[in-house]
Amino acid sequence: MKIVLATKNPHKVTEIKSIVKDKNWEIVSLLDIAPDFEIIEDGKTFEENAQKKAEMVIKEFGFITIGEDTGLEVDALNGRPGVYSARYANEKASYEQNVIKLLDELKGIPIEKRTARFRCVCAVALLEKKTELFEGVCEGRIIFGPKGEKGFGYDPVFVPDGYEKTFAELSSEEKNKISHRGKALRKVSKFLESL
Repeated sequence: MKIVLATKNPHKVTEIKSIVKDKNWEIVSLLDIAPDFEIIEDGKTFEENAQKKAEMVIKEFGFITIGEDTGLEVDALNGRPGVYSARYANEKASYEQNVIKLLDELKGIPIEKRTARFRCVCAVALLEKKTELFEGVCEGRIIFGPKGEKGFGYDPVFVPDGYEKTFAELSSEEKNKISHRGKALRKVSKFLESL
């Protein structure tokens, strides 16, 4: 089965491939088939963005497509950065700039009030069928400074519930077991296998 990931983020591609590595799927991304293909993420929700990505790509290329949108929701910031997680500091923000802005906004807030979650929504677009949505959530908290070299995005400042380490300190196997993206993709796998 050939599946297109509607993303050009190489970190997401690597992570998704490692989560579904036991499947007999040929996975390609926009990096492989259409590096110039642009999708404007203008949805107000993760669901809207994920669905838009999946439907634009299947319309253009005709293969089963997984569109995915993920973000960090911090309770003390009323759910921000949310859908703006990737461009929180500015439109072209680096991971480091986003983390710096987040930590700045949380200055003076004690650890017990720094609860947060990663939310991932995967949209699966199939020819001649309605797009299906699958969600994964991982609860945790934001620590006071980055720790760890693995992962990407906000991983160095996010400690999942039940752990003392950040996502950036966990191995990819450990992270994939409990992560928002891992949970959503396991639902996607079950759905695709049922077809």
